[in-house]
Amino acid sequence: MSNKTGFFSRLVKGLSKTRDNIVNGIDSIFSGFSTIDEDFYEELEEILIMADLGINTTTSIVENLREKVKKEKIKDPLECRQLLIDSMKEQMELGENAYDFEKQKSVILLIGVNGVGKTTTAGKLAGQLKSQGKKVMVAAADTFRAAAIEQLTEWAHRANVEIIAQKEGSDPAAVIYDAVTAAKSRNTDVLLCDTAGRLHNKKNLMEELKKINRVIEREYPDAYRETLVVLDGTTGQNALAQAREFKEVADITGIILTKLDGTAKGGIAIAIQSELGIPVKYIGIGEQIDDLQKFNADDFINALFEKN
Repeated sequence: MSNKTGFFSRLVKGLSKTRDNIVNGIDSIFSGFSTIDEDFYEELEEILIMADLGINTTTSIVENLREKVKKEKIKDPLECRQLLIDSMKEQMELGENAYDFEKQKSVILLIGVNGVGKTTTAGKLAGQLKSQGKKVMVAAADTFRAAAIEQLTEWAHRANVEIIAQKEGSDPAAVIYDAVTAAKSRNTDVLLCDTAGRLHNKKNLMEELKKINRVIEREYPDAYRETLVVLDGTTGQNALAQAREFKEVADITGIILTKLDGTAKGGIAIAIQSELGIPVKYIGIGEQIDDLQKFNADDFINALFEKN
């Protein structure tokens, strides 16, 4: 429990810039209006859009709020606060099966552009799964950058998990082939693959991912598959655009949102789910290995609206 409460308080702290951006504005509307009218809703919409929730998400949150206000015959804007919080939570339901990969032999592909913290995330995730008693292996299939291979090797040692790597410039699919072979023979629970993410060259990326997927399907057909895109929370709407592009080239099953502690744009976590229909599965709020945690919509919104 202490780990969970510790993370919640770090989350509250980590979301402080986002809170200043979103919640202070919302609260000033709630206290500034004496009646719930069109102006009230318009101002609320404006604040949510400015806070990187995006137009579609904002529209559905506000529509949802209007319905609740009408149904419960609410007149006082201050009474709307909890309803708004509930409407936001409803945008972000994860579904029962978000972490099914933990229950069976699985292969996780991590994709994302350089600089979003992908390799670090691979290391942290490996460490977490290992601490749950899983047998974990990482594959350095981002062979484009020597630094990525070195970095992942360092994280693997820190997390005390096996790593399969080749030299810079190797064929990523060949690394995956080696890793899958090793994972099967060593009875590994989770094979975590760090892959390259070069969106500016979408065609190459698409081919590379197809090749990697073919290898996994052929060599390890019964493995549970998970493809997670790592996005940098500080980039706001830009992260959403990246996720859209990755969705075109791969069958994305979830999002990992990093660097939420350094940004006022944390509202993007609410937007991704309803804009793309892809759940945020993990969030990162710092450098430490346990600063990456499973995403919990209730905790996230509660931490956002915590009174300091």
